[in-house]
Order: sequence, then C-alpha cells, then structure tokens
Amino acid sequence: MNTLVASAGAETGAFNQCLTFELAGEPYAVDILKVREIKGWEPARQLPEAPPYIKGVINLRGTILPIMDLRERFGMARGEYTATTVIVILGLESPAGEEQALGIVVDAVSDVLDVRPDAVRPPPALGAAVQMRYLKGILPGERMTMLLNADALLSERDWDGIEAQLA
Repeated sequence: MNTLVASAGAETGAFNQCLTFELAGEPYAVDILKVREIKGWEPARQLPEAPPYIKGVINLRGTILPIMDLRERFGMARGEYTATTVIVILGLESPAGEEQALGIVVDAVSDVLDVRPDAVRPPPALGAAVQMRYLKGILPGERMTMLLNADALLSERDWDGIEAQLA
C-alpha cells in the first residue's frame, strides 16, 4: 500500500482526508474539512479596486461569496475557464476568528485522498524570496502534491478589502 493513500476498505481513523485538484497541470490538495461545496464555474461580479486574483463575488443561495483565482494568487499564468473549471467553496477562519466562505477557482477537481499525517513532508525553507505560507506540506509520490494552508490564502489586508466591499 502507498504510504500516502489508504486502500478503499482501510480503516480511516489514522488518516486525514484531502481534496485534490489541478492547477496548471500540477496537483494540489486542501484539507477536506475546509471544503463546503464544489460548483461549476460561473463568472463573478467584479469588485472595484480588488486585486487581480480576486475575481469578484457570486450569489450562492443568498450568500454573497468572494471568488479567488488560485492560479493568479500563486503568480501563475491565468488559464482559460473550461468545462472542467470549478469553484471549490472553502470555509476559512478570518482574522477575527469567524468562519468566512471563499470560492477558489481551480482547473479541475481530481480525487479525495486518505493521507497519513506522518506522510506529509514540511515545505522547504527557502527564505523570504518564496512564499511558503500557503503550504502546510508536501505529499511525496509519483507526482508531488502541494498541501495548501487554506486559511493563509487571504491576507488580513485581503479580508479587510473584501469585508469593506461587502458591507
């Protein structure tokens, strides 16, 4: 058995689950407990003076939800939105300690993995030149998967700007 992934019938008590998805052909993952929902891509209503990675907001069953393009947040080239592009709705902790929903645009959702906590490797220490705050760790394997720290996706300044726009 792979040290990262449990077989379908394995006891899941010793594993954490992660949702995996693709960005620019590379695998990423986020703790499944942060995921609230997955929905198909829909254009967002732009917010004035928002950073380029904040695509705007959508109305999700009466809740105004900010949308972030994860490729742009990570400094990658913007991709085309296709039939596989989805918005993953995350429940994040705001600086005020409250849960706030955020939609992240990803190229495609892949799978749910059972991950052994001891299989997660820490991100490399590369100094201030490279932003590692977005990573909780790396899942080694055939294709290394970057495990994201979902709560770090928005800075305090981002939160302040979004809250001001939505107030």
